Amino acid sequence: MANQSSSYPILCASFNQDNSCFAIGTRDGFKIFDPNTGRLLYERAIGAFSIVEMLFSSSLLAIVGAGEQPSLSPRRLCLFNTKTGTALRELNFLTSILAVRVNKKRLIVVLQEKTYIYDINSLTILDTIDTVPNLKGLCAFSPSLDGCFLALPASTTKGSVLVYNVMELNSHCEIDAHRSPLAAIVLSSNGIYIATASEQGTIIRVHLVSEATKSYSFRRGTYPSTIFSLSFGPSVQLPDILLATSSSGSVHVFSLGFAINQRSRRSSSFLGSIIPDSVNDAFDPAHHHVLHNAVPAGVKSYAVIRKLDKVADTSSSDYDYVACRATISIIANSGYFQEYSLSINHKNESSWNLEHEFNLLTVMAEKTISS
Repeated sequence: MANQSSSYPILCASFNQDNSCFAIGTRDGFKIFDPNTGRLLYERAIGAFSIVEMLFSSSLLAIVGAGEQPSLSPRRLCLFNTKTGTALRELNFLTSILAVRVNKKRLIVVLQEKTYIYDINSLTILDTIDTVPNLKGLCAFSPSLDGCFLALPASTTKGSVLVYNVMELNSHCEIDAHRSPLAAIVLSSNGIYIATASEQGTIIRVHLVSEATKSYSFRRGTYPSTIFSLSFGPSVQLPDILLATSSSGSVHVFSLGFAINQRSRRSSSFLGSIIPDSVNDAFDPAHHHVLHNAVPAGVKSYAVIRKLDKVADTSSSDYDYVACRATISIIANSGYFQEYSLSINHKNESSWNLEHEFNLLTVMAEKTISS
């Protein structure tokens, strides 16, 4: 999540692929944190950075300067080793780098009208995708090697998504998700599902990637709002919950697991048999849980579901439902980190609890990240 505004101390923020660490870029340098303890694992004060991407918990970082110093060009990608404190390789481009994604096999570099796919080990260019103008550098990438997909905007006038298989190096499908242009995209970690939001920010849709079919629609709110981030919960198959942050300052959680149970119950009823699922599942408020005023309105924020535990709810006689407890981490570009626990019972009733909060700009380093 790169910040295009200069009014906040954090220029970018991102979690690694398994959400065990996160990195931020500031005007002074970049920092890596352990979200479990709030401990600062690594920092480097060498200038402003607009992109800092980790490769799991390894010593490899992909970093891009914000252009505030001559040596930190936004057109240069540096692969940096935190163990040695040196640059391993640098890649230069003709225009500014807007986004970078990595996994154990691929390096993705997103420019305004081109996206490059590299073999991360040899840094050989495997493919170049010509894209529609992508001013915000929107993209989504699934780190799984089995379902390794890249999603990019396919239109500047509507919310179409190009899904590209970066292992087989071919276009997988195109999904028409919204009537207005895209504002946010995310793929589940296994690459099975994709969630999208448009610039209107009122509706969030989830599609099955393999068939390019819509599975769920959720209403975030009635009035337009900018969606800053989307995140699926960890899961082997269908994630149980989907998370969104917006310019309203609220955090929104949508219960996909509860929607499945409700869909199966309705389909067995007379009314459910004659009303299509696309009508049944759209905009049901029972699937929606909101934490209001999590961050100040208008401050860019990024949130992930780091953990999800499911247990049988003994208070319920209905064994189709389980209670779940999610650990949700939020980074605000104003400089603060928050971690909440969200509990949802078998009746789909929720409660939020703030576990810890700290200022990302004042934490002192204790140790270096391991290789």
